[in-house]
Amino acid sequence: MIGSLRGRITSKTPPQLTVEVGGVGYELEAPMSTFFHLPAVGTDVQLLTHLVVREDAHVLYGFGSEEERRLFRSLIKVSGVGPKIALALLSGISVSDFYVCVHSQDIAALTRVPGIGRKTAERLIIEMRDRLAAPELAGATGGGASPEAEAYDALVALGYRPAEATRLLKAAGPGTQSTEELIRRALQGAVRE
Repeated sequence: MIGSLRGRITSKTPPQLTVEVGGVGYELEAPMSTFFHLPAVGTDVQLLTHLVVREDAHVLYGFGSEEERRLFRSLIKVSGVGPKIALALLSGISVSDFYVCVHSQDIAALTRVPGIGRKTAERLIIEMRDRLAAPELAGATGGGASPEAEAYDALVALGYRPAEATRLLKAAGPGTQSTEELIRRALQGAVRE
């Protein structure tokens, strides 16, 4: 299995890119979340990978973070969800937002991702609910759960319904870094309503 690649980017055409390693060009497919953080063509990069072997092809997928790769691997274990749908999910929603959607059973948010219908969203929520543990979706800062996931858990513990907690967190706005700030903004939004 190819676990990671370190080399020079020779082409980028979303969702595909080519990374040259020791004179060999590896073609990869990557989610848009990884593409947004890739350096320019001709620059060195290191990507985590997952190799999918099919009857007609070997496809290498590249990821910018361990959290993305771990979620991809969990998604392709869900019946009816293959690598293309998993890639679409990772391109349309962040790892932490996916975690919140699954635990709040927010089918509407998942169906907004292109290629995800209602039945697939329901299956994802049912099958992923027990698989997604906070340590799996640890943030880069101290190994704990992401600020969004911690804030969601706190709001539910305060008595907010899962869908309401998700809505309050979305209204808190992007750019909020800490769990405390997210909770404070979400509660201020609830008071204003």
